[in-house]
Amino acid sequence: MHRGARGLIVAGMHNGRFSAWLMSALMILGSGGTAAAAARTPGEAQVGDVLRDSTLDGLNGPPRKLSEFRGKPLIINVWASWCGPCKAEMRSLERLAWLDPSGRFNVIGISTDDYRERATALLTQSNATISHFIDSGLRMEHLLGATRLPLTVLVGGDGRVLDKVYGARQWDSADSRRLIEATFRISLPAARETPPTPAGRPTGIARSTVPDGRGERIPAGD
Repeated sequence: MHRGARGLIVAGMHNGRFSAWLMSALMILGSGGTAAAAARTPGEAQVGDVLRDSTLDGLNGPPRKLSEFRGKPLIINVWASWCGPCKAEMRSLERLAWLDPSGRFNVIGISTDDYRERATALLTQSNATISHFIDSGLRMEHLLGATRLPLTVLVGGDGRVLDKVYGARQWDSADSRRLIEATFRISLPAARETPPTPAGRPTGIARSTVPDGRGERIPAGD
């Protein structure tokens, strides 16, 4: 979602993180640039950098270390419950995750909400099946460079940032699949209409439902 400096301030006020957003906006105005050319966040991992390890606070599952996802490509989606475009792309991320039942890559979400209950309410409403976490102290926002939302970061199996995509998109669309295939050098099957989650059943994370025991997704019928 493209925002100018004014948009950054409005979003920051809405999310309760006015100071951080205001600083970013003022830096943009001072440089004469736009949001697309915003200054880097403190400690931001750029494309080509290896992500520093960090403990992720679980929203619909247990806490995890970022390093636990090493060994497979990883898609990190940064979102907030107040962000309309973030909510618009959530279902496509679910469908994308279910395109790869063999688990060649992982998809996780990181909420930037200040209030946990707002983030968990959205996950319950959307029947989320992929692992979601919540940021604290702007750690992941700064590390990933989330100056605007949504942000999706493509990470290699070695933990290296391969690409960053700002703005919402349909992640199971043909264009998005081609991007993922080219970035991760894998092949994906055709898109499915909906992930195979039984209607009316609570969804979340269960450690024993996938072969590696990590519990990234819950298969239907468990």
